[in-house]
Amino acid sequence: MRTSWRIGSLFGIDIRIDSSWIIIFTFVTWALSSFYFPNRFAGWPQWQYWVIGVVTSLLFFASVLGHELTHSLVAMRQGEEVRSITLFILGGVAELKGEPESPSKEFSMAFVGPLSSMIIALFFWTISLLVRDFSQPLWALTRYLGLINLIIGIFNLIPGFPMDGGRVLRAIIWRITGNLKKSTRIASVTGQGIAFLFIIFGIFLIFSRAFFNGLWMVFIGWFIHSAATRGYKQVVMRDMLKDIMAKDLMNREFETVSRDLSLQELVEKTHLSMGKEIEP
Repeated sequence: MRTSWRIGSLFGIDIRIDSSWIIIFTFVTWALSSFYFPNRFAGWPQWQYWVIGVVTSLLFFASVLGHELTHSLVAMRQGEEVRSITLFILGGVAELKGEPESPSKEFSMAFVGPLSSMIIALFFWTISLLVRDFSQPLWALTRYLGLINLIIGIFNLIPGFPMDGGRVLRAIIWRITGNLKKSTRIASVTGQGIAFLFIIFGIFLIFSRAFFNGLWMVFIGWFIHSAATRGYKQVVMRDMLKDIMAKDLMNREFETVSRDLSLQELVEKTHLSMGKEIEP
């Protein structure tokens, strides 16, 4: 079953949306149109709440795409291969062929993401100041996008691997120790610790009658913990396999058969052969 779809490409990078993105896009649009904008800006026609909600949601995910695109463009400039960018329920992810080759490359690739979100936030806030006296809906839209992109930028600076801040932390430790595996382990453990803080805080919110906010925090914590653990395992696996050649895993002792042999005869022959081997 297909879980993601290609919707186009930018700078030679495939842009994909995961099936989970449809869920979060629908939820964000509904929350903005039914609660956020009506509670803060009363008196708009109902259709206008939905139009502004849909446009805001689309621009929000376009901002997420811009965040991931800056990661990818910096990676490509440094000689890395970027396979695709996928938008999913928790934002977006750029898929690189392998790990960065040096701490400096890791640092620049990671740090540019939060920086781009803050630049996008500044852009929308500037637009909001220009349109404030002319259009309340446009002011509301750009003000929200400025705030949410600032939050994204700050959130991604949290030093928990595999978030951008965690990758910045890994790059710094990597520079100091010269050991990618060790730096990944430290950044991964830090990420898992931060994930547990998210989960604990989410549980606190749930019991404080902020059920949905708490549930969302628990979900984010679970995702960070899972990604941090998986990221470290991938680095360990690559380190274990880097010197192993395909020929080392191949079995060179095999039996050949005639090309005129039917599949039925081959199965019978194999079955009889196995039966002889297990006879007492």
